[in-house]
Amino acid sequence: MRWAAVVMALAATPAAAEITGARYTEPTTRYAHGVLGDDIEHATLEVTLSDGMVASVNWVDTVVFEDTEPRLVDVTGDGAPEVIVVESHEDQGGRLAIYGLQDGTIARLAETPWIGQRFRWLAPVGAADLDGDGAIEIAYIDRPHLAKTLRVWRYENGALTQIATRAGLTNHRIGERDIAGGIRDCAQGPEMIVADAGWAQVVAVRMVDGALVATPLGPHAGRPSFAKAMRCA
Repeated sequence: MRWAAVVMALAATPAAAEITGARYTEPTTRYAHGVLGDDIEHATLEVTLSDGMVASVNWVDTVVFEDTEPRLVDVTGDGAPEVIVVESHEDQGGRLAIYGLQDGTIARLAETPWIGQRFRWLAPVGAADLDGDGAIEIAYIDRPHLAKTLRVWRYENGALTQIATRAGLTNHRIGERDIAGGIRDCAQGPEMIVADAGWAQVVAVRMVDGALVATPLGPHAGRPSFAKAMRCA
């Protein structure tokens, strides 16, 4: 079942317009999960376009944007960015969604299934062509405080398909305002930087022949450990 959001565009937008920025607005406390350090989430995704116009997506009741910030990534391969977000449903928990321009306004292009339970969340790692096949993959940690499972989804033909998983990894602890790690490329292809489930090691994960292969990089000692890994140091 698809829940509808109210989509608003301030004016018709030429087909050549592109997304240049995005932010969350309209703070709300109607989904008091508090996983990111407070009970405030956001009801609206506001997108700025290259022609100066602004469009927005507003969830009026059942859903909020439970996220640190929107992420601009060219997911479709058309040379212009889309917006990757985390949404949470009052009964079904979190999911990842992609929004992009369609006919001059913002539309949801694809989404993963809801996790399936209230106050269950996911923390994005990033998006890149992780296996070199030309399509973009999006990675996140499913329930970084509970399931601690890395999931990789491929965007292709207008849909997201899960292609790989690996348990025992995480990138967020309850109350943290940011998400640790990300995706790096140290001239050998993209790697996902996360932590092991116990936060003992910083770990690099690569896609190899369809499988996720994890390599410990060194002891975890706070965010500087992730910053060092992301610098390829």
